[in-house]
Amino acid sequence: MDTESSISMDDMPIFYVGHHETKRSHPVTEQLLHHAQDLNYDMLTAPITNAHFQARVLTALSTYFAELQASPTKQLPLPLITPLSPADTLHSPNDSISQLLALTSPWIDLASPDPVIAHISRQVFTLEIAYAAFCGFGNVVIQGPKLHHNDLHGQGIARYARAIQEALTIGQYINIQILLPMIDDPNDESHDDVGNLSRFVRDEYLSTSEPKENREVDIFGSWDAWNVIRTVCKYSQRVSVALTLPPQLPPAFVQRRWFSEPLRLISIPATSFVKNKKGYWVLPIAHQMLLFRYMRLRTVPWILLTDVGPIPGVDDPELVMTSGTGFLPQEAVTIPTQEPTPAEAAKAPPQKSKQADPTPHLSYLRHLQRNQPPKTQIERFGAGYQDYLQAPLQPLTDNLESITYEVFEKDPIKYEWYERAIEAALKDWAALKKPTSSPDGAVVVAVVGAGRGPLVTRALRASKNSGVRIQAWAVEKNPNAYVLLQRHNRDSWNGAVTVVKSDMRYWRGPHREDGTNGHVDIMVSELLGSFADNELSPECLDGVQHVLNPTHGISIPQSYTAHLTPASAPKLHADVTTRSIMDSTAPETPHVVMLHAIDFLSTTAPTNASNDQSLPKSPTPTGGSYAAAVRTGTTPVPSDASGLTPNIQQAWEFVHPVQPSILSQSRLRRGGSAAGGVGGATGGDGANEHNIRSSRSAFKCKNRGVCHGIAGYFESVLYAKEGQDAKGEKVELSTNPVTMDAKSRDMISWFPIWFPIKTPMYVPDDSEIVVSMWRQTDDRKVWYEWMLESFVEVRGRKLRVAVSEVHSSRKAGCLM
Repeated sequence: MDTESSISMDDMPIFYVGHHETKRSHPVTEQLLHHAQDLNYDMLTAPITNAHFQARVLTALSTYFAELQASPTKQLPLPLITPLSPADTLHSPNDSISQLLALTSPWIDLASPDPVIAHISRQVFTLEIAYAAFCGFGNVVIQGPKLHHNDLHGQGIARYARAIQEALTIGQYINIQILLPMIDDPNDESHDDVGNLSRFVRDEYLSTSEPKENREVDIFGSWDAWNVIRTVCKYSQRVSVALTLPPQLPPAFVQRRWFSEPLRLISIPATSFVKNKKGYWVLPIAHQMLLFRYMRLRTVPWILLTDVGPIPGVDDPELVMTSGTGFLPQEAVTIPTQEPTPAEAAKAPPQKSKQADPTPHLSYLRHLQRNQPPKTQIERFGAGYQDYLQAPLQPLTDNLESITYEVFEKDPIKYEWYERAIEAALKDWAALKKPTSSPDGAVVVAVVGAGRGPLVTRALRASKNSGVRIQAWAVEKNPNAYVLLQRHNRDSWNGAVTVVKSDMRYWRGPHREDGTNGHVDIMVSELLGSFADNELSPECLDGVQHVLNPTHGISIPQSYTAHLTPASAPKLHADVTTRSIMDSTAPETPHVVMLHAIDFLSTTAPTNASNDQSLPKSPTPTGGSYAAAVRTGTTPVPSDASGLTPNIQQAWEFVHPVQPSILSQSRLRRGGSAAGGVGGATGGDGANEHNIRSSRSAFKCKNRGVCHGIAGYFESVLYAKEGQDAKGEKVELSTNPVTMDAKSRDMISWFPIWFPIKTPMYVPDDSEIVVSMWRQTDDRKVWYEWMLESFVEVRGRKLRVAVSEVHSSRKAGCLM
């Protein structure tokens, strides 16, 4: 095994690396492609047209302007660009097209304020897209819109976006990547080539009566332009981002924003590389971290090495070149903790090797590919689930398959924490000398909704570890799981468990020899959903509470809270939009999803995740310091690389057991008697209205963005220690990214929940999002309703700038 490789081939993303020259020195032929592949490149970029076509267009433009100048009062038709000729392009349909990325002409200006320049650019663009589609190119890279025309800024973005929308119609099987810088820096657009059409914009179209705009760097300017483009294109999954990494990376919250977008290409120019003290080209540490993180996306982006020099050996086809394998000498990859200054890099000695590496930048990327940090346990488990929408379970109406139970049982944390909670409860029961509900003095423990029995096994183990005898019961309504539970009782539990087939709500309790039914001392359940209560845990536990010891009975869990935050998730919105074509309820259905490529719109300064001293200590973090740095979305991390913590607020709480008076009133309402009131507000008798909840939460948003929905999480107290010496000790579970590390690190049983909104909501800088959420019921089903509002403060007054409709999942509610 290669000692340089830190992780297995199956565990690391593959870097698909291409070669790109902004001014390619050689025509892209099949021979050039094969030569590049021999050097270990995977693809090449190829301009659709050539310099001959550019010269022809410039001639037509010059002729038109000359005619205008000669006859200023004469009305002339706009210049016409005639169709492509064989002299204008070298491409034709062939088998190698799939290894090429087509490039539209970067010298056109689709966003030009001059109508003549915009018209010519549009014609050139249309001709190139149509020909690329004819040749069979699958991917076309298009230069992003020019944002600055002297004092004008961003005025042509809508015109550019409309051209992209039309390109999707012209090339119906083409995927488009918009090449954009990470930030909007006006200095990057100040040196256009001589042949760039933007240089020919007439002065009258560059003047403006508006005050001159600040030409400082706008860190979200490029993203703003992209947002207009993808909005006009209705979030088409055929339009994605090609992102150029600058030598100096922007703040981490900008990097996080691009991480949430549909990123298809990462362009790494030669200027982003530095030489280490040994004279080898390497990426700065910050760039490595960003690259490793972006390569963890569900769809791994391609990489373009840009302007690192022409493909070596292309002028001498007889020359045998070595390929970039990723095996580098140690000094080639040693990066000092303090990166060299430009002056130090210029003085770096040349590489000392018998044969110079012909592709040093490519070899370095292959080295990074071979030496990526290992995936965390959650990343390995979630492979394939990232940003994949799933319908929530309906455990009361559906009998789960064995494979579904098996997925839950792979969780390394959840059942360990349940065992510790049961053990702590048993120890407290014995220490406090509570009377038991069994005739022989054993503590009666019932696992309700036992499934395949993992909690039963943990309860028996907790009894053994605590030294407290228990009488164990397992209640399960699934007839198939009931068979397996009986087999476990025979083969694994030595008959120590009484297995009952029943819906827990209708179970009468432990039966006695005299024909009566007794009570349960400790009731254990795992009915929690991604939003805590969305799989009807409150309704189920209310229904079985009549068998719980009314004086000393303990419910595990004892309480759970739902938490939420607004988020930007363009990929999820595109997926929901696609699904809505076949399923009209998709935009109003909460989805379970392993959130990954998302951006939290509201963040706060980092705080301690939890001050609680929990009974079980979270496992020691593994995977090194980088493992925490690459975590995103729902992966538990108190704060991201920017030092900011997502602002996640509690919506509501459920506590068990419920006060007896509440359940008494519920029983009174069931049946519709006069004493039970006028009936439910949303239908039915109102017997379940004590489980209705609502919340209104305000979230400050410093940076502008687009809200696509609400991310939901939960926290649960399985057991809080009793007695005078308890000191607030708790056994807790959490999927909340802010508290998960402290409470249940690496737990994988639950993915978060996603509440989409039909129409994305733009959020300005320094604004506020207000999320209103309701949990509703009509005694037959439970559903959620949600809406969002956006506010800005103007002259001391809070003004509403956007509002969503009220979304309701009633049609897809969870049946009771």
